[in-house]
Amino acid sequence: MAKSNERKHRILVLGGGPGGYEAALAGAQLGADVTLVERAGVGGAAVLTDVVPSKSLIATAGAVQAVRDSGKLGVQAFVPGAHGKPVRPEIAVNLAAVNKRLLAMAGAQSVDMLRSLEDAGVRVVQGEGRLDGHSAVLVSTATGGTDFDRIEADTIVIAVGASPRELDTAKPDGERILTWKQLYNLPAIPEHLVVVGSGVTGAEFANAYRTLGSEVTLVSSREQVLPGEDPDAAAVIEREFARLGMHVMSKSRASTVERTENGVLVTLEDGRTVEGSHCLMAVGSIPNTHGLGLEEAGVQVSDSGHIKVNKVARTNVPSIYAAGDCTDFFPLASVASMQGRTAIMHALGDFVRPIDLRNVSANVFTYPEIATVGWTEHSLADATDVAKAVSHTVPLSLNPRAKMIGFTDGFVKLFAWEASGTVIGGVIVAHRASELIFSLSLAVEHRLTVDQVAAAFTVYPSMTGAITDAARALHRH
Repeated sequence: MAKSNERKHRILVLGGGPGGYEAALAGAQLGADVTLVERAGVGGAAVLTDVVPSKSLIATAGAVQAVRDSGKLGVQAFVPGAHGKPVRPEIAVNLAAVNKRLLAMAGAQSVDMLRSLEDAGVRVVQGEGRLDGHSAVLVSTATGGTDFDRIEADTIVIAVGASPRELDTAKPDGERILTWKQLYNLPAIPEHLVVVGSGVTGAEFANAYRTLGSEVTLVSSREQVLPGEDPDAAAVIEREFARLGMHVMSKSRASTVERTENGVLVTLEDGRTVEGSHCLMAVGSIPNTHGLGLEEAGVQVSDSGHIKVNKVARTNVPSIYAAGDCTDFFPLASVASMQGRTAIMHALGDFVRPIDLRNVSANVFTYPEIATVGWTEHSLADATDVAKAVSHTVPLSLNPRAKMIGFTDGFVKLFAWEASGTVIGGVIVAHRASELIFSLSLAVEHRLTVDQVAAAFTVYPSMTGAITDAARALHRH
């Protein structure tokens, strides 16, 4: 126990997104004197303009999809037409109401997080900050102001996040040419949305807006959408996109996007053009590290501007840590939160386990969802110094629960070391796969064998039964 007259450890957190929020909360819970500086609102872009609103929009699209697919289960909704003949009604989506709801929900979540920090004793300052050496931060509470308060700290955590990447030849205007942060100002469903970029963000929004009623053209520079995901999983999503009537332009790279009188004109590098009412640019993100004083403080950054950190989120400067999308780690909100907690626990001398990215679970919120954890076919193919791995795939068409709910275009794939049977990774493509992956995350984190996974009871019928089926298939004598 520290004596009452001892000075508390001072922690200064720049940025209130998932990484900064968790760092500040952990610091306060461990008895430190914590100040958090955030320019927009607690929760950062993840809560206000990214994860929370986008996944809320996708949930709305999922509700629309469920109604449309209900006919497979024998559910029929009709209104009487001429001569009493049943006519199936159209599904109407009020995008203005949807956007109002999700932005209000994001704002409420931000307020809840602010209250949690204040209740824990964190001092929250709305403003912008930059490093002043390795043990202080200059904070301006006026946007673009020149007057700064200097706050000294024993530990600094940088969690300033990232912003959508913008191209000079396709400058967003917030009306017709949009980043994913600007979609929530649309008053109505776009008539024809052209999505440039087929990574996670592009695929999720293309799926959602097509389901909501937009005509969608997805411009993909790769041969297959979601190039970073399991190829079998990406193939399922491509089939779903085709079923929805989406136009996917593979091996096509956008050169310019221009605003026209009534919409947009997208010109591809091979000279072809695509006309639409709106264009979403989903071409990656850039870290918000410019002007933070990193170089002057001696903090190492990559050529892309990402802060270099180790597995406990510390930079090369011992007193400075970093978390989230501004670092060269995995850009996920869950990883940012873990980095924030890990940074504080390490700085305060608490027990800490270095973050192992092999154990990180991730999810693509398309319909169906793609959830992954651990080793994948891509990582196994790229590795040259690992033991031999085996895998087994169970199609959902064999799963009784999947048949009952009318969703069978998906699978569970399990990876294990051949010699030991230790589970090293998995892929689940299914409705709400994000809720199913946790059991595989536990298996990977705690190095369970396929026999140990197979020995656990699953409910019959259930989607999780496909996991134990895959584990049993990998049993070795």
